Amino acid sequence: MLFHLMDYLIADPRYAYGSVLFRATVAMLIAFFVVLQSGPRIIRWLIKKKIGDNPEFDHAELNRMAIGKAHTPTMGGIIIMLGMLVPMLLLADLRNFYIHMAFMCLLWLAALGGIDDWLKLTVARRSGTRAGLRTWEKLIFQLALGVVLAVFIYRYGRHNVSPTEVSYFNVLSIPFIKGDPNLNWGFKLAMPLFMIITVLVIAFTSNAVNLTDGMDGLAGGCVAQVGFVFMVLAYLAGHEWLPGYLRLPRIPLAEELAVVCGAMVGACLGFLWYNCHPAQVFMGDTGSLPLGGLIGYVAVVTRQELMLFIVGGIFVIEAASVILQVGYFKLSGGKRIFRVAPIHHHFHLGGWTETQVVTRFWLLAAIFAAFALATVKLR
Repeated sequence: MLFHLMDYLIADPRYAYGSVLFRATVAMLIAFFVVLQSGPRIIRWLIKKKIGDNPEFDHAELNRMAIGKAHTPTMGGIIIMLGMLVPMLLLADLRNFYIHMAFMCLLWLAALGGIDDWLKLTVARRSGTRAGLRTWEKLIFQLALGVVLAVFIYRYGRHNVSPTEVSYFNVLSIPFIKGDPNLNWGFKLAMPLFMIITVLVIAFTSNAVNLTDGMDGLAGGCVAQVGFVFMVLAYLAGHEWLPGYLRLPRIPLAEELAVVCGAMVGACLGFLWYNCHPAQVFMGDTGSLPLGGLIGYVAVVTRQELMLFIVGGIFVIEAASVILQVGYFKLSGGKRIFRVAPIHHHFHLGGWTETQVVTRFWLLAAIFAAFALATVKLR
């Protein structure tokens, strides 16, 4: 809204407000302060509604360690969503197609996570169970979102590119490999393959962040660092000449997603104010699913799906630990690779304090983020 007002009042495109990076930075600050100001009220409302979690693990020692977390308000993702939506509405170009899709991605997965949290923490608990949405039910909605996003992104990329422009909207970008401005280097994806990759990326990232959300501040701190990297990548992808210089796929208008990523970074940092150990609130599926899905969406638009495995290395490790644990457990007849999965609990049971686990995982996330940005220049 403010973007359109300033665009109307000031015709000169060189003014500061016209800069995407400026608006992304301001979005980060606004999101942080919106979360900081709205947090206490929403936390009190969650307590009043008795939307508190009692963490239960398939491990007696972990359950003992989690006793102090009983009845901590959950569905704190509401705070994060509010913190993101306000600066997005104020600072993003609301005419931009990719912004429309970002709103849809956020609201779709926030609604899915919110319904799951509400069922688990209210309806199911009153009936003496903890059952929310089944895994396959959530997966159906995640896959459906991936299909919808893939169709819209592909059609938009195919029909909204100037005849004089080389189109990169469906090119698979490979880290460490130099690109060619004439597109001789890229592997163009047909619609079916583009859809499969998009669906897998959206589903994987939303569930991977959800798995990482198991300790105070862990998911929020890692998402903030990944969001910052994708803020830079989104800006580069839509820039007029930087993609050619860095041998990256150029996606016209994708730079506006830097504002979305800035809002995500600020909202996650603000949420850490209340989610750091000992946590006053948990984000729940209401926050973890849309945050992960949005990261996946930005990766798809900027054609950095493979880069996501580097940037989001922590999420990959967390998800892989669960897959390996479950697979090995079934194949070996009950044996385990880790003490418990996801892997952050493995280290917790190994003697690390919760603060040590979270801090060390944040440090690893920072290393992954720095390495990912370095690979851009390595091209």
